[in-house]
Amino acid sequence: MRIEPKPSGGGPWYLRPFFWNQRRRYGQVLDAARLWARVPPLFLAVALLYGVLDRRRSPIPPALRSLLTVRVSQINQCAFCIDINSATLLRRGVSEAKVFALEDWRTNALFEPAERAALDYAEAITRSDRGVDDALMAEVRRWFDDDAVVELTALIGFQNLSSKFNAALAVPPQGFCRLPPRT
Repeated sequence: MRIEPKPSGGGPWYLRPFFWNQRRRYGQVLDAARLWARVPPLFLAVALLYGVLDRRRSPIPPALRSLLTVRVSQINQCAFCIDINSATLLRRGVSEAKVFALEDWRTNALFEPAERAALDYAEAITRSDRGVDDALMAEVRRWFDDDAVVELTALIGFQNLSSKFNAALAVPPQGFCRLPPRT
């Protein structure tokens, strides 16, 4: 890592429940969280936003949320994000074959039309040489209502923030996703 993270027990008292939850959920405190915790109010804001985006009552299904976070992480070359988000994707019931096919989602029959629209939208938002045009928005709105489009946009924006932060600071993978090598 390019900057030393905070010790997992350090910082203000209000960060301790977040670290406790990470230990319970992942068996360790995330290195990325320890970096964000160098500025506690920033960590708190990011953690709360993530909690809203990944809530149970989101109009975006959990597996699709994870597909999008992995794809954005791939584009932004964030090894930590690919690791943790791929592990979450597998826990949410997506097959290893689909995880491996994610980089080639346009040509792979494993992806449903709504997933394709959301992935195209994620790529258009993430890649600086693209953008969201009216045709793409019409396709996205074919599958998602207005509230879901707002959440999709927020999720993709958040994952861009997170993966660019982690990639810039060279946060390494922590071994969450133990997929076999691609053949």
